[in-house]
Amino acid sequence: MLNVNENYSKLPGNYLFAEIAKRVAAFKAEQPEKSLIPLGIGDTTRPLSPSVVAAMHKAVDEMGVKESYRGYGPDYGYSFLREAIRDKAYLPLGVELSIDEIFVSDGAKSDCGNIGDIFGINNVVAVCDPVYPVYVDTNVMSGRAGDFDGTRWTDILYMPCTEANGFLPELPVRTPDIIYLCFPNNPTGASATKPQLKLWVDYALKNGAVILFDAAYEAYITEEGIPHSIYEIEGAKECAIEFRSFSKTAGFTGNRCAYTVVPQALKLGGASLNKLWGRRQSTKFNGVAYVIQRAAEAVYTEQGMKEAREIINYYMNNARVIRDGLKNAGLTVYGGVNAPYIWIKTPNGADSWSFFDRLLRQANVVTTPGAGFGPEGEGFIRLTGFGDAELTKLAVERVIGIL
Repeated sequence: MLNVNENYSKLPGNYLFAEIAKRVAAFKAEQPEKSLIPLGIGDTTRPLSPSVVAAMHKAVDEMGVKESYRGYGPDYGYSFLREAIRDKAYLPLGVELSIDEIFVSDGAKSDCGNIGDIFGINNVVAVCDPVYPVYVDTNVMSGRAGDFDGTRWTDILYMPCTEANGFLPELPVRTPDIIYLCFPNNPTGASATKPQLKLWVDYALKNGAVILFDAAYEAYITEEGIPHSIYEIEGAKECAIEFRSFSKTAGFTGNRCAYTVVPQALKLGGASLNKLWGRRQSTKFNGVAYVIQRAAEAVYTEQGMKEAREIINYYMNNARVIRDGLKNAGLTVYGGVNAPYIWIKTPNGADSWSFFDRLLRQANVVTTPGAGFGPEGEGFIRLTGFGDAELTKLAVERVIGIL
């Protein structure tokens, strides 16, 4: 008898951003004359940089000529891109990698979810709370989460990240097997220092756990002393997998390119996680398009890095405008310093979905309700700096106008 994966039926409601899109669409249908300003989903709005566009045009031309046409690419990415990642993204940090520890993919979101394929379903998973929903939902789909009790999943180990602890998780008493960490953090915008990350690396090494480290926003770090990679911490290559993305670093949300680092030194029970991930990718993934990989390579040229930094500065200035404007208006505001996200406490104890609806209907500004990121996200909303600069200023004025 044919059966479906019953774990999918356990998922409550829609994926967070699908639910937001649903509510926004309903509002537009009701009041089509209203002009909405989207500051909810973290989608980039600036065009691709000239260096990236030029590289794409050149690659397209190559694909139109018999002598330079390419079919299937290498499973783990072209060597030209993996070498650029090794030499430009990691060596400047003092981190040495071999290119066979770098796996090019179509997105950090995909990899953060797919990485669960190489782990057994009985592993205990720990997540920060609030947290990027993909970490939890994909483990629900895999059967590691247990049952939903209306607030939390019974088999997921939640690590509260609150105002009281500076939105940094504390080492859990119950030992997990898999630990998801994201710094700079989505959604709170919090960042972790080297000593703070060292605690987690030492903990994972001591307890035989694996850290899944999402560094998608490392390019937005502005403060000194904040590590850009988990591998800046001694011992991390023996216990951590790192995910990075070109989506927010270079505006590739529409291009789809990212990479995951799985060190050769990372072994569990004698099994090489590098080899397991390689096997998974070669079986279930057919690589990123040549044109896109050439575009990603261009990000690491001297001019490409300069252009990427200009775009990042644009978004971070938007984050500053949101942070300073709403803070001066009397709201309690976090983030926006080492990350493009601003984490705002809802006024007068309003629940996050109610405040989301109020901002949507009265200010015509789209945000993200904190409750969508987990129980500890209740009472907060997230705004992003990825919008247009002028519209961002207008959004802040609109929000202040309804407070």
